[in-house]
This record gives sequence, structure tokens and C-alpha cells, in this order.
Amino acid sequence: MTTGQTTPDPAHTVPAPVTMLGPDFPFGYDEHLAHPDGLGSVPTEHHGREVAIIGGGLSGMVTAYELMRLGLKPVVYEADQIGGRLRSQPFGGAHGPIAELGGMRFPLSSRALFHYIDRLGLRTSPFPNPLSEATPSTVVELGGESFYARGYDDLPAFLKDVADAWHEALGEVGFADMQRAIAERDVPRLKELWNELVLTLDEETFSGFLANSKAFGSRSFRHREVFGQVGFGTGGWDTDFPNSMLEILRVIFTNADEDHQMIHGGAQQLPVGLWQDAPDCAYWPAGTTLESLHGGSPLPGVARIARDPADDERFEVTDRWGSTRSYDAVVVTCQVWLLSARIDVDESLFSPDLWMAMERTHYMQSSKTFVRVDRPFWKDVDPQTGRDVMSMTLTDRLNRATYLLEDDGAASICLSYTWNDDALKWLALPVEERVRLQLHSLRKIYPGVDIASHIVGDPITVSWESDPNFMGAFKANLPGHYRYQRRLFSHFVQDDLPAHRRGIFLAGDDISWTAGWAEGAVTTALNAVWGVVRHFGGASAPANPGPGDVFADLAPLALPDGL
Repeated sequence: MTTGQTTPDPAHTVPAPVTMLGPDFPFGYDEHLAHPDGLGSVPTEHHGREVAIIGGGLSGMVTAYELMRLGLKPVVYEADQIGGRLRSQPFGGAHGPIAELGGMRFPLSSRALFHYIDRLGLRTSPFPNPLSEATPSTVVELGGESFYARGYDDLPAFLKDVADAWHEALGEVGFADMQRAIAERDVPRLKELWNELVLTLDEETFSGFLANSKAFGSRSFRHREVFGQVGFGTGGWDTDFPNSMLEILRVIFTNADEDHQMIHGGAQQLPVGLWQDAPDCAYWPAGTTLESLHGGSPLPGVARIARDPADDERFEVTDRWGSTRSYDAVVVTCQVWLLSARIDVDESLFSPDLWMAMERTHYMQSSKTFVRVDRPFWKDVDPQTGRDVMSMTLTDRLNRATYLLEDDGAASICLSYTWNDDALKWLALPVEERVRLQLHSLRKIYPGVDIASHIVGDPITVSWESDPNFMGAFKANLPGHYRYQRRLFSHFVQDDLPAHRRGIFLAGDDISWTAGWAEGAVTTALNAVWGVVRHFGGASAPANPGPGDVFADLAPLALPDGL
């Protein structure tokens, strides 16, 4: 799916790095974070005031971390464990590998995310995506026929033609101009180009875009089918075919599908590191951490959110064991479906239009299955063929994608990584049956390789849609959902809201324009931080305006709602 990683094109060369400067709201969060004046301040009389943070994933941790630095007291509620969908499950043993059940690859264009990765000193290296330089070899298996490649040049002519069709299709929507505007941070040009695409593509599916493009329309159905099964970059994208084409372009334009990095030791180190880090803070003494403010553990999961009957300017949050506390403000970072399905929320806190947007949110299912192996045996070379005995694999079989992973010598295999309908095929199966079927598929592709003989210990699996604290892996807008997305994203600017709906803020990657990417979790957290600061009568530093300060100039295009 990549636009430059596998087939470099001089026409796509840009003068500066492309970042996730989102075209819907092109605010430079990375520059905002890096500014020496900081994110702002709250009046000293409010120092130490408590703010409830619902959810201890990355967005909750960034929100809590920055509010603590500003002198407020974040109180984190978490139903399971710090990390959310950055969940790194060890196989056991002091030097064992990690199963990345959630986010496992992070694009270098995610500059706000890497602000925190770098702050904590986490070590990263290229992730072994298909055909990437970090991947020794890739096998593409379709219809029982396998193609072995060490790089793009080794692919057969037909697969290269599919890749060419994709690049041509992107050219039809101004890919080069969009990336140039993003790289140069030419906001007026970026908004001009993107707003035109919003008007023409909001109702278009990914599959409809491909079928209607000149590039694929002049080729066979087989080209579209193979593109869906294989893609170029991270793997096949046909499970995204029903989604809005705008969702796909947000990923492609911002290089979110390129130059992926893995975090050595596991991605969960990032939210846990923020929980344990001791930054310089206003009000709080040196050495203060989120962990120390909480006595070592977050509060339990939330059961109810309502206005405080004793003070209608405050909020009551009740945890699942019935303990109720009162707060000046609340930041909700869990997935928004939970606000109707799992948490009893006073309906008056949000407008009917916002409730509609939350209810219409579309989540992608996702399933992964990992096994630990005794060594990276895939590096062995078959003496008869001269090829690696096993490769990163893309297939139209049940597994869909198989990744070979090594972290400082510890080896594991992600036997299967699937989304949507493909993920639902695994949902009812126990882990042992999943592994049995996945090994069966791989034996068809690698008949001479005894993968099972290398497996050590018990497998690890996840189906995010069956987890009651998530109900899905990540949001992906369907056609016609742009208006809903705008309502969710814009909620942090509350000047026009009635008083009884102010003070509660939404954050998390599903609120962002880049759902499924950790960058969106970070940027919406910064939106919420700005909103909370404003709610307490504070402000951004004059030389470093925050996202709400420039919202009127950068706001996402408003499509009409009325008749």
C-alpha cells in the first residue's frame, strides 16, 4: 500500500519530510509540543484541582501527563491495565519475546507520537513489513501460487502492474500536490486541495473509488482483486473496501502507511513510561509522577458519569464498585461506544447530534495470534533453492498476513493478523484451534518447513471486538460519516455549548481524523488538554497558540446538515 517505499517515483519527491499534518485540521501538534514556552498555564488558585481521566490508554496517559505538568491533579480510571490498545504481552521468561496485541508499527511521520517516544528514550527500529528493507524476503501466495521476493524488483510483472495502477489512481486525486503541501506546511493550499476532495469523496467507498478510477477502470477486475488481497506496504486492504475513501487518503497522504518502526521491548512501554515519568511540573514537587499521585494504581473502571447534584458545575464519576467522586472536569478517552453500552452517562451531557455521531461510529474488528519460537529459523537458507526457508507472508488463505518477528534475539511469529470479516472468522475459535488452522494454511505455502517443531510454550491471541472494554480495534469511517467525525473531533472547542454541556471532553484515536494510529490518540489528548486549561480559566502561551486558539482558521470543512 505504500506510495514510496516499494516503488520510488521522482514525481513524488517532496522538499521536506511528510508528517501526519492532518488535512482536515492542519495544526502542527509537533511544533506545539516542541515550543520552549510549553502548552500554557492555569491560574494558580486552581493548582491541585482534580480532573477525571476515563481510560488509561495512550490518550489518557498523554492527557494526564500534560495536565499534571500544568499543576492540575489528573485522576485516572482504568478498567483493565495501563496501555489500552498498546498492549504488549510477554510470553514469559526474563528474555522472552513480546506479543504486540494492539499497535505494533508506528510511522516516522507521527511526529507528535515520537515526541513522547523520544522523551522516554525508547528504542525503535524498522518494522518488517512486506517488501520493506527490514524484511529479508516476502512471499505472496494467491490462488495456490507463490511468489518469492527479496524486494519490489523481484515481483512478477502482473503484481507490478497492480502497484502501478494504485500509483496512477493516487495521481488522479493530486497525491503529489497534497504531499508537497503537507511537507511545506502550506496550510492554505492543503485545505484548498483537501476540502475539494471532501466534497467529492465523502460518499465514496474505497472499492468504489478504485472501480471508478481511470487507472483501475482501464484494467481488469483481477487487478482490483489482487490489490485488495496484497496491497503494497503493510498488506492487503480489501477489508477496508467498504470504508470511506477519505479514510484511506488520510493515511496515504500523511505517509502513515510507510517507514514503520517497532518499539523494542513493547509499545506498552510508552503509556506505562508516561505513568512512571517524573517531568518538571508547576505546583507539584520534584519527582512527582502520575503513579505517585495515584498511590501506585489507577482507580477502577467507570460505571456512571453525571452532573454533581450538589454543584451543577461539577461532575460525579462512579466506579464499578460504587464509589463516587466529584470533579471540576472530565476527559473521556475510552472508545465512544462504551458511553452508551457500558457506562451510564447522563444523556444531557452531550447533544443529540453528538450522541448520533457516537452511535454511528464504525469500528473495525481485528484478530492476531502469536506463537513464541525457539529461534529465528526463517533465516535458514534452503540449499536447493537458495531462498529463506520462510518469509513474511501475504496470502488469500485464512491467515491473510504472517509476520516473522525478532526483538534483540527473542523470536516470535504473528501467525495471523486480520481485520473485519476475516477477523470474525476466528472469533468463535479457541486459541488452540486458531493455531491449528493457521499452521495448516502455512504448511500449504511452506510444505517442507515444520513450523510447529519450533514453537515454545503457549500461544497468545486477541479478538478486540470481543473485549468488553473496547468492542473493536479502531474506528474507520463509512461513506457519509464525515459530518459525524467533525462533530466528535470539534467537541473540545466548547465556547458555543450551553453551560450544562461544558467541562466534559472527548479524546482518543476514535475521536481523531486518523483512527487506528497512535498519533491520533496523542493529538486529541492535546486538544483535550487545551480544553481543560481553557475550562479552568487558563490559556496557551502567547507565542505558542494551542489547537483551540486557531480553530476558527483551521477548522475542518463544515458540510451542511439541514434540508
